[in-house]
Amino acid sequence: MSRGQRRVKKLLWYLVAVFVWIGLLAGRNTPLAAAQERDASSPRELTVYPAPAGESLSQDYRVEVNGIAVPVYTARVNDPPYNHLDYGGTYSFISFDFTGHVTITISASQDIRGARIRPLSMNIRDTPIDPHRTTFEIDRPVNLSFEPDGKKHPLLIFANPPEQNAPKEGDADVIFFGPGIYHPAGGVIRLKSNQTLYIAGGAVVHAAVFIENAENVDIRGRGILDGSEWPHEKGPKEQLLEINSSRHVRVEGIVLRGSYGWTLVPVNSEDVTIENVKICGGRVSNDDGIDIANSRHVLIRDSFIRTDDDCIALKGLNNKWGDVDDIRVEDSILWCDRARITLMGHESRAKYMQDIIYRDIDIIHFSMAPFLLQPGEEMTLQNVLFEDIRLNGAGQEDLAVINPTINQYMVRKVPGHIRNIEFRNLTLSGMPGGYRVVLAGHDKRHKTEDVKFENVNVLGKPLTKSYAQLSVGKYTEDIVFIPDSGGHEQ
Repeated sequence: MSRGQRRVKKLLWYLVAVFVWIGLLAGRNTPLAAAQERDASSPRELTVYPAPAGESLSQDYRVEVNGIAVPVYTARVNDPPYNHLDYGGTYSFISFDFTGHVTITISASQDIRGARIRPLSMNIRDTPIDPHRTTFEIDRPVNLSFEPDGKKHPLLIFANPPEQNAPKEGDADVIFFGPGIYHPAGGVIRLKSNQTLYIAGGAVVHAAVFIENAENVDIRGRGILDGSEWPHEKGPKEQLLEINSSRHVRVEGIVLRGSYGWTLVPVNSEDVTIENVKICGGRVSNDDGIDIANSRHVLIRDSFIRTDDDCIALKGLNNKWGDVDDIRVEDSILWCDRARITLMGHESRAKYMQDIIYRDIDIIHFSMAPFLLQPGEEMTLQNVLFEDIRLNGAGQEDLAVINPTINQYMVRKVPGHIRNIEFRNLTLSGMPGGYRVVLAGHDKRHKTEDVKFENVNVLGKPLTKSYAQLSVGKYTEDIVFIPDSGGHEQ
């Protein structure tokens, strides 16, 4: 074989080797690329739910998560005749699922330089791109309020964990709403024992939900249960979501928007779990977020509540339905435009309201005293703990009002009793204000006793006996302040 032939043969072998190597690389890369694509669309990474056709979306914001556009919904505030009140106007919200780490990019019609991301305890800081665009990262499921101008037109961000074992359309005992807009006949969805109501991401269901004399009921999904098409107090049922005389009920993941009255109400029920529920209220004057009436073993966890009226109220509506007992509110964010963050009493037709814990709570906006404890009708309010609470103050007059009382909601016009109330590790920051703490009894039989304030800090100063806005009235016993532990008794 000549030298030239050998060179040609060598070149041919070289070209074959190159093509084989390219083929091997292609063979390796093709399935890898497909796997990466699958991973990118997997609920374990990021799930974005398209908005249904016909849903009116926000004109204030555009949002991308990891470069994927996320629908921006809206919720109304102060429908007529309440529109003379200014609580910031219509606001926006987004919802998506993820694990790991995502980058959120917000574009806004207004100048968003200097925006705050609440709760501040999350320590999330954005990086402005220009006056109308900014970005930040999160690495765990959170509920946030992005606020360029306080309460005026904020953007709520509901970054959920992935759904687990979501039901499918056609599954037994499942009422299934896939993506789309729905108006169920009669406006009411009635659930029976062992049923699941599933509202998928991208679904908006205009209806009330009613559960009565049932057990083992689930309401779940990433969609919206909407009451905003009905005027104040003229919905298809008295409450948007009522759990009546039932047990083993779970509400998880959904958004409750624009209730026409009380929003989520367990009545005479037991073993109720409310987890990762987002209440976007503020539309009407008595849209209480969660009212727990004569119910026991209720857990509220990882939730966000914005309302005009009380965020969470504990009530005794009927002596025959038993006590309000074993209530837990944990790891949640609360926002009340006009009334109280938590109310215990007023409707007091129960023997006891007891064993109540609020723990790891961020109160990002409030108006009246966020802690209002006012039992009547001989009801005893006892064993209440507020622990690890962070408040953003805007110069309000009151912080806590604790006293047995008589009011227009009571059938028996007699006060109640208060004992064993504790505030531990509570911090209020923000604007200067009064932030009064008022404690009083009613008479020698209806006292306020055993109240402890431990490590309570208001605008950088500890709440002690000498706190300027502390009012301790008659018929109080064993009022204790730590670190100032000398006590104050009258």
